[in-house]
Amino acid sequence: MTHQVRGAVALEKGAPVSIQTIQVPDPGPGEALVRVQACGVCHTDLHYREGAIKDEFPFLLGHEAAGTVEAVGAGVTAVAPGDYVVLAWRAPCGQCRSCLRGRPWRCFASRTADQRMSVADGTPLSPALGIGAFAELTLVAAGQAVKVDPAARPEAACLIGCAVVTGFGAAVNTGGVVPGDTVAVLGCGGVGAAAVAGAALAGARMVIAVDIHPRKLEWARHLGATHTVNAADTDPVEQIRLLTGGCGADVVIEAVGRPETYRQAFLARDLEGTLVQAGYPSPTMTIELPLQQLFDRGGALRPSLYGECLPSRDFPVLIDLYLRGKLDLDAFVSETIALDQVEDAFAKMARGEVLRSVVVF
Repeated sequence: MTHQVRGAVALEKGAPVSIQTIQVPDPGPGEALVRVQACGVCHTDLHYREGAIKDEFPFLLGHEAAGTVEAVGAGVTAVAPGDYVVLAWRAPCGQCRSCLRGRPWRCFASRTADQRMSVADGTPLSPALGIGAFAELTLVAAGQAVKVDPAARPEAACLIGCAVVTGFGAAVNTGGVVPGDTVAVLGCGGVGAAAVAGAALAGARMVIAVDIHPRKLEWARHLGATHTVNAADTDPVEQIRLLTGGCGADVVIEAVGRPETYRQAFLARDLEGTLVQAGYPSPTMTIELPLQQLFDRGGALRPSLYGECLPSRDFPVLIDLYLRGKLDLDAFVSETIALDQVEDAFAKMARGEVLRSVVVF
């Protein structure tokens, strides 16, 4: 049986989002059909629309989602119809060389659904990050559907699926922030704000939030930043050094994904400090760094793909922190919108007016 639902599609590079009738097949072996309740509007979806990630148009956008399992295919035992889940865009295979070496967060064969969703004329869709959740129903690999406590409202829970776990994991998993550390976060959108929250929860004694939008700096302070720097008015490297006694931060998290902010993050580290790159760059970007400083400073330059998270482990933990009042996911939700407002949400995101717009079905 094929289900017909409405979905937000990027038909061609740079074109505005189009609301289309989507055909979603019943789940096959190892797959799950999920009724989406809420899906965050992430900057990565805009990257897909702009052709900055792949050129496999048309894309069914949306990947930061929570919902309820509608049906499962043969062999699926981890989830069942009625389960409340957050969708993950990495589902470790358990068999590749990375998984077998105990690094499932770097799985080289992450699972997605085998069947393709399509538009009404049968043209196959490429689901963003293997999910495609700007639709009332989506088809995923069962391993992408992670059961969480149903007490968490979907508008907040969905953000665990991408921005929150990416930023939180950049601080805790990749950056290894420990009590007493000084931390600077460059870029305080969804990922950066989550990195601020993660660093604060990990016990950092100083969390410096850096952005060019005053509103984002206010949000960062609410989420645990002890100091803020408006990079539109001052040199962020100088300010981070001033705030840290001339040393630089122990951990600097770059959450923008641009060469200029990466270079700032590199220069804002203390000796033996760690630079964590959580911002997603475009394929054409390059970076040039002074080799002597790279050698002399020591420390580590670490990319943080998806916060080095293990969804089956980390999603329930983050939801529990939310339900215990330790992680304010509600603060990330700037507005709830309808499916046909996704294009407007992209514009608000580009202007720095929202932390997260969330599509509610």
